[in-house]
Amino acid sequence: MSSGKHWCVQVTIYFHSSLKVADSIFKLTAAYKADTFPQKVNLGVGAYRDDDNKPWVLPVIKKATQILLNDPNLDHEYLPITGLPEFTAGAVKLILGADSPAIAEGRAVSVQTISGTGANHLGALFLSRFYHWDAPKQIYLSNPTWANHHAIFKNVGIQPIDYPYYDPTTIGLDFDGFIGTLQSAAPRSVFLLHACAHNPTGVDPTRDQWKQIAEVIIAKNHYAFFDCAYQGFASGDLNNDAWAVRYFVEKGVPMLVCQSFAKNAGLYGERIGALHIVPPTKEAADRVKSQLSVLQRSEISNPPSYGARLVSLILNDSALFADWNRDIKTMAERIIFMRNELYRLLTEELKTPGSWVHIINQIGMFSFTGINPSQSQALIDTFHIYLTANGRISMAGLNTHNIRYFAESLDKVVRGQV
Repeated sequence: MSSGKHWCVQVTIYFHSSLKVADSIFKLTAAYKADTFPQKVNLGVGAYRDDDNKPWVLPVIKKATQILLNDPNLDHEYLPITGLPEFTAGAVKLILGADSPAIAEGRAVSVQTISGTGANHLGALFLSRFYHWDAPKQIYLSNPTWANHHAIFKNVGIQPIDYPYYDPTTIGLDFDGFIGTLQSAAPRSVFLLHACAHNPTGVDPTRDQWKQIAEVIIAKNHYAFFDCAYQGFASGDLNNDAWAVRYFVEKGVPMLVCQSFAKNAGLYGERIGALHIVPPTKEAADRVKSQLSVLQRSEISNPPSYGARLVSLILNDSALFADWNRDIKTMAERIIFMRNELYRLLTEELKTPGSWVHIINQIGMFSFTGINPSQSQALIDTFHIYLTANGRISMAGLNTHNIRYFAESLDKVVRGQV
């Protein structure tokens, strides 16, 4: 085989493996849409749905949109390369806290990105170019993690390596495995951490566990690559969901944070996010900002303005910010209610075999139910309930109209009655 053909085969293999998960979710959604069964349920959707299974435009977003529409000074000029300054200034305060020492000392560098995906990419590209690697370029990712993480890092020449995270026997956190990998990894290794509402498991460390994780990271001089896609959306409290990030900054952990406003502002299609890097000194921060500007210029030149302007209005106006907090709480509390109701149905009414406490212990949009691939397929084939093969469900896909049907179907599958 010629070298050219060999290269083509390698590219094809990589292309297919990278799209494997994306293809499965796409096929799941397509199958759901084509299904004519009246009680069909889509639990694969990665976006918030209201109790009538409809997309929800946050009331505060509607208010902010009207303000923009009525602004006589609104134009469509390019934003600065690093983004809308009012947006990035508000975004960094939201995630690090307004009283963050990193902000006060001028050490927080913020760049507007194409949602959380763009933040992950820009952060990965920055590390690939400028991090002083003591070993081959590699990053430790939780097993499992958001499927796109693998492709993002491979695309910039950083090899993903799994670290233990999810324990299928407890349907919870493999904390010992996680800590063990942190301790055994080479000094100055890079670890990607989900700030809250781990995707896809919904399993988060406790605050005491986060403290132990930070302690080992500091001792080993590791680098923390935080991905925060669900601030506020997880618990309904913006400050609570940012706790781990703020604790790591307080302890002086070298780190960056990827931030998305897709979920907590319902701005999925507007692609609004930010990358925040926290160097040890202001002088280092100035150098980081310069290099990020160069990278951003070659990548997207200038970020889009509409979503940034909406979020900027909300972050910098106390009345709109209060409205946003109420909207976030509405979304989070509906999902939490679904968790509690599903747990109640399975344990109190149906007496479904097994322990289901993980349903209420997990947090955020997704939940690992603990069922196996054959049981997941049975839910699809027999009951027209669409979910991924690993048993992950989107709690946002459940509502008061379909939750009993789902619980009864799940009960039958667990009992082997199909």
